Parts: sequence; structure tokens; C-alpha cells
Amino acid sequence: MAATVMESNILLVQTDNYPVGQWNGKGTTPNLQSIVLGRCHDYTEIVNPSVGKKNCSEIWEAFLKAFVSKDPCSILPADYELYINLTFHDIPSSKSLFWENNKLLVHRYSDKTKRFMPLGDTLTGWLVDTLNWCGLASNPGLDYGSCPTTTDCENNPQESFWRIASVNYARHSSGDVQIMLNGSTPGGAFPVP
Repeated sequence: MAATVMESNILLVQTDNYPVGQWNGKGTTPNLQSIVLGRCHDYTEIVNPSVGKKNCSEIWEAFLKAFVSKDPCSILPADYELYINLTFHDIPSSKSLFWENNKLLVHRYSDKTKRFMPLGDTLTGWLVDTLNWCGLASNPGLDYGSCPTTTDCENNPQESFWRIASVNYARHSSGDVQIMLNGSTPGGAFPVP
């Protein structure tokens, strides 16, 4: 069974016929477009209206063009530059919060940008946090069967996205910068590369 939607010259195809288990990660989150667009409107109108008016459809298209119809192991951070630019907004001085191995605690503590603004609470991160996504080089649609993880290849869609998003976030942080580490993790608070 397949559902096909034509969206601004990009064909999205969802089908049960994709090979399952090609990669080690979960496939693209179902209804990805609806989720991203809904989160965009929610963020700009309710969560943090101070970011101003953003074109959510343009943001979605920039996000999709970064990885769709490409080899999912050849996605570079630079592929997301347009998305990063379209979702950019100022991070209030002394509100940056970096973290490692304690995401749930960090997001509870930040209180949806009220206390601090970690990367996942910026528009850039908010739209895709906790979601999975990848495309296929041989198909203009999304791969709902499986997506590569870092064990499959380093230049996968999600790893490359979070790399450029993190660098951009760090560049625009100012004032006192907070960091929250989890010292209880096996191996200590700092990840070993």
C-alpha cells in the first residue's frame, strides 16, 4: 500500500515495500511533514513568539532538500545550511545550556525556553527533536523502513544535522554559558570519542 503526495516538486512516497533492516536505525517517523509543520507553528505562535514570523513551509522544504533523493550515508552538515539559516533566531544572552547524557532532565529544567534555551528548545532543534528521517538515493521519497546510525556511517542525515545545529548554536551563544553533565553514566561525564 502506498500514499503519494506532490509537495513543491518533491514527491513523498510512503510504502510498506521498503527493505526493513537495511540500516541499524529506525525508519523515518511517520507523518514527518505534518509533525515538523505543526511544531513550527506551535513554536512561533505559542512556545516562543519572540522569534518572529517564520515561513514554516519554506523551512520544511529546506529541511527535506538536505537529505531526500541522496545516499543517506553521504549527507554533510553543509546540506542543512539553508534550514539552519531559515530557523535562526537569537539565543538570549546567558540562556545557553549545553548538556551530555541527560536530555530529559535538561529539557525539564529549561522549561520550554523560560529558564534556559538548550539547542532542542531553539526553533532549529525543536522542529526535529526525537524524530527520525532519511531518504533513498534511488527514490525521491523518504525511507520508512530504516535509517543509518553512526555505526552504519558517520555522514548520515541525523548525525550531520545535529553536528551543524550544535556548531551554529555554540557560535551564537553569549554571556554566561551553562553546562549540565551526567556524572553517573558509565565511563564518566564526558563521552570518549
